Amino acid sequence: MGRNFKKIIVEISRIVLGAVFVFSGFVKAIDPWGSIYKIEDYLEAFDLGFLDFTILPFAFILFAIEFGIGVCFLLGVYRRTNTILALLFMIVMTPLTLYLAIKNPVTDCGCFGDALVLTNWQTFFKNLPLLLMAICLYLWYKLITPVFTKKCDSLITFWVYVFIIGVALYCFSYLPVLDFRPYKVGTHIPALMEIPEDAEQPVFDTKLIYSKNGIQREFTIADYPKGDSTWVFVNSKTVTVKKGYEPPIHDFSLTTEEGYDITDNVLIDPDYTFLLIAHKLEKATDNNVDKINDIYDYTQKFGYKFYALTSSLPIEIREWTENTGAEYPFCTMDDVTLKTIIRSNPGLLLLKTGTIINKWPNRLLPNLSESDTPLDNSDTGKIPENHNVRNIVIISLILIISLLILFLFDFFVYRKQRKNKRKELAKNKRIASSDDNI
Repeated sequence: MGRNFKKIIVEISRIVLGAVFVFSGFVKAIDPWGSIYKIEDYLEAFDLGFLDFTILPFAFILFAIEFGIGVCFLLGVYRRTNTILALLFMIVMTPLTLYLAIKNPVTDCGCFGDALVLTNWQTFFKNLPLLLMAICLYLWYKLITPVFTKKCDSLITFWVYVFIIGVALYCFSYLPVLDFRPYKVGTHIPALMEIPEDAEQPVFDTKLIYSKNGIQREFTIADYPKGDSTWVFVNSKTVTVKKGYEPPIHDFSLTTEEGYDITDNVLIDPDYTFLLIAHKLEKATDNNVDKINDIYDYTQKFGYKFYALTSSLPIEIREWTENTGAEYPFCTMDDVTLKTIIRSNPGLLLLKTGTIINKWPNRLLPNLSESDTPLDNSDTGKIPENHNVRNIVIISLILIISLLILFLFDFFVYRKQRKNKRKELAKNKRIASSDDNI
């Protein structure tokens, strides 16, 4: 295989692999709670709950390494070390995703967060070409074209990891700067709960188990021994052969403590409704309970609805009420749904006619304690501007400009030093050659 052909393979591989790693690490970093919840799913699926204490550091290490590997590939930094890390990563992940595809202990691997949800089989087949690329880069790493001189490698790597961890810490403390979930601000929830008339229906396969003379046998609904008393029905089992259409929002349901479903009442209410989201009250932060109670008092002043949504048990609801002085009513909802709605425990959601007007993390709850202005006349009651584009531009510019500054420093300092050193060596060689001729 010629050098030029190898060079082409290497350059294509490093760009593709680098872009995939950057994307995978970035979407996890801007939603660190989503990564934490996914790792919790893995530990639960593999009965490794005793490792709960490792979830937070492992989540940060995982997406930081992914993002770091990706950027280093794109810039040709630490070529040897980076190719080894990428190869080890793919050697671990490829068989793991094959196991997930076969056994299906979790519905999706979460490799691209909520930005791009793949099935386990799609993830495995995606990893196969990536593994081949990682092998090629490992074998021919010297053909990777570096953008910087080696003297900048450590500085660039350090800054890349500081950058991505800083982004993750901000999103961990507040909310994701980019929201890929169906409950983003501006969403009309009822519209995402609808199932089209021509939607694909699920396909089920039912097996009927009968026993005769101590021997059990499975039948289908079409051929089971109807009317034959010599066969005794034992059991039946139904499996999903093919999933049907599932709307983006399919599990948004509010049930009061008395057992009443008030979902429709909340979604069609033309006035404002505050929803306090606390997926687990026993794990919720209680340092802002006074502000929460003030918001509830504000809703009572203007006749707005206020409900607290949780998946906690009644005893835990009572403990929260007693400890915080809460007077607002509670409703129960699925734990996964609550964690999907907002990445804060607790967090606050504002609805109007089923549309998400705004949402706030516990650290940034609106201050309504002394407000005498109804929501219709205040910024709190208006949908804020969509800042997704602005946020991605700001984050990208921070990284790009900082790397550009490093490149200019490298170009005018390190490369100039190397150029002067080469000139000096060439000059010394000419002098030595002249002396030899004499």
